[in-house]
Amino acid sequence: MPRFGATPFAFPEFRGATRRLILWNLIAYFALLLAPVAIPATAAQLALSFSFIPGVFLHGALWQPLTYSLVHVTLFGTLLELLSLWFLAGFLENYHNSTWVISLYAVSVLGTAAAATAIYVCSHTLGFSSYEIPLYGCFGGIFGLLVAIGALYGDMQFMLFPLPIGIKARYLVVIYALVTVAMLFGQQRMYAFAQLGGALAGLFFIRLAPRRGLSFTFSEKWYALRNRYYRWKRRRAARKFEVYMRSHGHTTRFDGNGRPLDDDPNDKKRWN
Repeated sequence: MPRFGATPFAFPEFRGATRRLILWNLIAYFALLLAPVAIPATAAQLALSFSFIPGVFLHGALWQPLTYSLVHVTLFGTLLELLSLWFLAGFLENYHNSTWVISLYAVSVLGTAAAATAIYVCSHTLGFSSYEIPLYGCFGGIFGLLVAIGALYGDMQFMLFPLPIGIKARYLVVIYALVTVAMLFGQQRMYAFAQLGGALAGLFFIRLAPRRGLSFTFSEKWYALRNRYYRWKRRRAARKFEVYMRSHGHTTRFDGNGRPLDDDPNDKKRWN
């Protein structure tokens, strides 16, 4: 892996997947602020219904793993999350396409919800009491992006804003992970465990998923399946045509893909 020099604290270009992710979160933030004007409910009630609560999710709130990352409560917390999302997603988009970045973010968000559900189910199965707190915000997706940078571009150096100190990406990920592990021994253990689940999901994605993203792979598989079907139809039609030609006293040959063989026109054995 090539080594990278120190990078000044500057945000990447606002484009592609980075722009879409931030705009989605901003639209959801302002929609949550303005929703009580038209809906007879408080903003807190709406935020709670769209946040991820494992017990509520297991009882039918299937939309929560898809909506909790768009719920932002405080202005300062939203600002920090979106700035982090801008920096990390924009950095990765310099080396990968938009589909890959969005796929990584989505897998990390869903992995966060899956980890929270797993610890909730295990704690109740084993008889341990767990303090169930609603999960909201895009912290899981951000941690997944950060882990991807640490794993793929670990030698890249970043400035610790506002301090003029540089640190390699891999060490930044280790520090962030240790802080999250320490939170496992506090009251927000479900939050910390879910965040580690998002990081693990992001790590699995970059190790197992293709570099062009999941949607590209699905489209490639679909087109390959469609082409195999067309080749089968062509071979089937070729066999029928061979039978038809033999019934009229002629011989026509095709290859394994149903294409006619280009025989020597002077070969008299081609015709019976």
